[in-house]
Amino acid sequence: MSESRESKSTRYAHWIDSPAEHESHHGESLATKNHEVIRRWAEERGAVPVTVPGTEHNGRPGVLRFDFPGYGGGELQHISWDDWFRTFDERNLTFVYQETLKEGRQSNFFHLDNPSREHD
Repeated sequence: MSESRESKSTRYAHWIDSPAEHESHHGESLATKNHEVIRRWAEERGAVPVTVPGTEHNGRPGVLRFDFPGYGGGELQHISWDDWFRTFDERNLTFVYQETLKEGRQSNFFHLDNPSREHD
């Protein structure tokens, strides 16, 4: 694994590089930069790409999130997948997530990590 994609929160995650790869056990922390993996994960949960209003930078989306059905995301601004991924790539983010909880139910857990912000 290259140092450029490691941070404290991704160092021990199982890296997923294609949609054919999955967790090896329930509750495992996973990490990816693969757009297709991220999009499939979100769509399987009915989630759509959003940004938090008021966090924009020079006309670009600010804080990236997903709007999950039934979670009251009314204050979020829906954006296109193209805008979401362009911002994700420009910021060199890593998608850290779970497919399932330890007991096996589907997990909505994720966070976006920026390895360049951490200094060991």
